[in-house]
Amino acid sequence: MKYYQIEPEVAGGIGEHSVIDRSSGKMVVRKLHYYFDGWGGDVLLESCPCFIVTEAAKKKLQSIGATGIKFDKVEVTTSEFFQDRYPNRQLPKFVWLQIDGKPGQDDFGISQDLNLVVSERALDVLKGLGISNALVKPFEEGR
Repeated sequence: MKYYQIEPEVAGGIGEHSVIDRSSGKMVVRKLHYYFDGWGGDVLLESCPCFIVTEAAKKKLQSIGATGIKFDKVEVTTSEFFQDRYPNRQLPKFVWLQIDGKPGQDDFGISQDLNLVVSERALDVLKGLGISNALVKPFEEGR
């Protein structure tokens, strides 16, 4: 199977209601709040080190039995900038996409250089739902 590195759309960031634990020396997010400043319409979004997907993407990924992921709740809000720029835009329901797989083995993984790696079949699902603002390139083993 082929694998790809994805740099998802960044539509906002980690919000102030997030709970972050740095006691281990790493940034571990315990509760995610994602705020939107804009949105190009992609079903997969990032704010390092977290990813969110639409509920529709979650259901489709579950339907193919995608490995290396689990889902959790995410608090979603919009910034004043977003509200001014898109006064009538309704966001779909998003969920937190937590990656726990091995890159180049599972459908989802994080590479040594901290990039998202997905299998060809997972990429096909995401492309089918819309990730036109993401950068996608072949994954090179050992990275």
